[in-house]
Amino acid sequence: MPRMVVAIDGVVIKEVLLTQERTTMGRRPYNDVVIDNLAVSGEHAVVVMSGDDVELQDLGSTNGTYVNGKPIKRQLLRNGDVVEMGRYQIRFLHDAPMSGYDKTMVFASGMLPRIAPAAGPAPASAPASTPAPAAAGAGIVRVVTGPAAGREVALTKVVTTIGKPGVAVASITRRHHSFVLAHVDGGEFPRLNGTAIGATPVPLKNGDRILLAGAEMEFVQG
Repeated sequence: MPRMVVAIDGVVIKEVLLTQERTTMGRRPYNDVVIDNLAVSGEHAVVVMSGDDVELQDLGSTNGTYVNGKPIKRQLLRNGDVVEMGRYQIRFLHDAPMSGYDKTMVFASGMLPRIAPAAGPAPASAPASTPAPAAAGAGIVRVVTGPAAGREVALTKVVTTIGKPGVAVASITRRHHSFVLAHVDGGEFPRLNGTAIGATPVPLKNGDRILLAGAEMEFVQG
């Protein structure tokens, strides 16, 4: 199935499956793919599917739509083409999945999956154990406050998004043995150790505290 992988400054923030005849892209919240950047027009472009053909059409955007570095008005997309809108790069994929990209996992506070417990029942007399630290090189996000306090999410995918859609969403991207935090959507920027981050992704260190959408989380890396 054709899809588009959306990235900013080299950080993948979402993957969109093209399942309908028309997929609109732009800054306005009613678009199918919302791109929150002032360089992107409210109704910037549309992807039109007709049989096996996938065509990108610019909708008269202010700053233009580019495919592989060239401005376009209408163009058929081929596997691997890179669409540029403002600071965003959108890779079009239409064949086998591209290695290195996993689907984004989105979760809101109060809806975080638990990490699977170790096999085997614990002794009845054993006290409740504290969460185990992340394995060497691996990372987890541990929710400290809010409705989901005590839950953990293992950062096993290339990109994991956190927060509440429509309020504040951030992404944590794995880069080899390190992780970076980036703002994705919403008017509220994540706060890292008490300071709001900007538009540029920032590296995470073991023990960092992230405040987002009213919940505080701890980043743990083994």
